[in-house]
Amino acid sequence: MKKNILYLFAIFNCLISCGSDDTTENPSTNDIPIESSKPNIVLIIADDMGLDPTPRYSIGNTKAYMPNLQQMMDTGILFNNLWSNPTCTPTRASIITGKYGFRTNVLKVGDELPLTETTLQKYLDNHSSGYQHAVIGKWHLSSNEQHPNIMGINHYAGITSGGVQSYNQWVLNTNGITSNATTYTTTAFTNLAIDWVANQNQPWFLWLAYNAPHTPFHLPPSELHHQGNLPDDQASIDANPLPYYLAMLEAMDTEIGRFINSLDQNDKENTVFIFIGDNGTPNQVVQEYPSRRAKGSLYQGGINVPMIISGKGVNRFNTTENALINTTDLFATIADIAGTLTSSIHDSHSLTSLFSNSGITIRDYAYAENESDLGEKSYTIRNTTHKYMLFEDGSEALYKLSENALENPNLLNSNQLPLSTEDEAAKNELQAKLNELTQ
Repeated sequence: MKKNILYLFAIFNCLISCGSDDTTENPSTNDIPIESSKPNIVLIIADDMGLDPTPRYSIGNTKAYMPNLQQMMDTGILFNNLWSNPTCTPTRASIITGKYGFRTNVLKVGDELPLTETTLQKYLDNHSSGYQHAVIGKWHLSSNEQHPNIMGINHYAGITSGGVQSYNQWVLNTNGITSNATTYTTTAFTNLAIDWVANQNQPWFLWLAYNAPHTPFHLPPSELHHQGNLPDDQASIDANPLPYYLAMLEAMDTEIGRFINSLDQNDKENTVFIFIGDNGTPNQVVQEYPSRRAKGSLYQGGINVPMIISGKGVNRFNTTENALINTTDLFATIADIAGTLTSSIHDSHSLTSLFSNSGITIRDYAYAENESDLGEKSYTIRNTTHKYMLFEDGSEALYKLSENALENPNLLNSNQLPLSTEDEAAKNELQAKLNELTQ
């Protein structure tokens, strides 16, 4: 009888969390008791993975073979319009704080997340969520080896830098203590994740950040990929890097499958799985997008990245979602799943309403930004039809994404002017919203 009462209370609590229309965090959640039926949460981040190599996205001619990711798509939601930042550090900062980069001053690679910011993990602790949490893999929010733990991460194991010189010889940071590692990083991070989850006896939130398929391009262990017998000399890799990049993605997918299969049946059924790319595909291996419009740029090839969500509480299967999403929105989403009743906070909006319903507007605009090494800023903003870009030199671009996802033509080119009434209205609307955000 007591178990039945607790179970009913947990369902009631979940219904409140997923259906709340509140626009801010609810501090009263500190009084909500911890229930064992709370879902586990795993956020899997691929490093430098755009839409073009990802199965089932319309961009890209050659896809990686990723059956485990496709299984997540079969049992969940594929999001078409997620915007990240064009490089990894700002994107990771946006997820872990729920804030745009200009608010945290994390706008480019090498910027450090200030200690004054509240991370998602610390936010869960502050709201007595009852979740244990870990970050496994790439951090890249500071070069300080103690930084993850200082920022409130219960357990950290991975690389604090942006990448490794070799996937087979690298330095592992475990809660600030470093050691040399020789296990292939994709495999090592999976091992660390499996071991950590196996020791949990409370609801858990795992941030699993692979450094694959970030450079250096290479040939992964043969049992992990499906690209066949590729030569492994550097000259061959340099001459044709795409199959090696795809092999690295396939190796990651194989290890994701191993992680999922390590979970017992109860954990599998009680876990929300979120998969994203942190920015677009590198220009050496990008498909369809022009090479200058790939990773590092504010064009679609740099910031429109894959996201799939499946698992506990996700009641839409094998479907696509066109709602506008920012990577900032993962903060509120994960906090909401964890029972904090956070529907909106900072620049973040919970996506949980989309888990069961389509046609819901999460945000009217998606936004992204970039800063050069000289401190010059560029911005872009979009609505459901148009995208406006303001570059560091003051030049502008306007694209009608509803007609051409590859951003052609620029409607502000002289041979396209004058703008139609519709395009002029869209430009004015987007400029006004951008000014409101950044001034």
